[in-house]
Amino acid sequence: MAKPTSCSEISAMKYDCVDFALWLSSGWTDSSNMATSERELINLLALQPHPEGGFYAESFRSPRQLNFPEGRIRSACSVIFFLLPSGDFSALHRVDSDETWNYYDGAPLEMTILHPSGEIKTVILGRNLSAGERFHHVVPAGHWQGARPTGSGYSLVGCTVAPGFDFADFEMPDRDTLLRLFPQNREAILALTRE
Repeated sequence: MAKPTSCSEISAMKYDCVDFALWLSSGWTDSSNMATSERELINLLALQPHPEGGFYAESFRSPRQLNFPEGRIRSACSVIFFLLPSGDFSALHRVDSDETWNYYDGAPLEMTILHPSGEIKTVILGRNLSAGERFHHVVPAGHWQGARPTGSGYSLVGCTVAPGFDFADFEMPDRDTLLRLFPQNREAILALTRE
């Protein structure tokens, strides 16, 4: 697969899951071709507001279909670009599929993962591996997740969901519901929910 030379080529490309992962790991970034502001990225990638916060655009949906015993049909995987502007956050939510977050650009991204048992974990996505940052992290199906940029500036990531994302499998309860479920995690819930 040829490497794109601009953000507009990135947004126009469609991938299968394996090619997309190989392309991302091949060092595609060239700062001379990267957009320099949140607004440029939102425009170049044709991002739209996401219900959990930030902006997104689906860049791939597998044509392969999976049939589940209860009758659900889902694509094998789906991929989005996801941008969180400075000061914004991805509200705590969960999906019925595994979700891999891949860091692309901007400020490091702090992810909060809340296990159904109430155990909480923080992961930082970014480029500073020696400081413990990671290029990607997998959130298992059914785990609550939220995220926010660290410091100033936006965070641009990609999210690969397998089986593919469907809003029917997306749950984003209100703050009070999460506080009733996980009172021991009050601080994280207050930071990653909207009133």
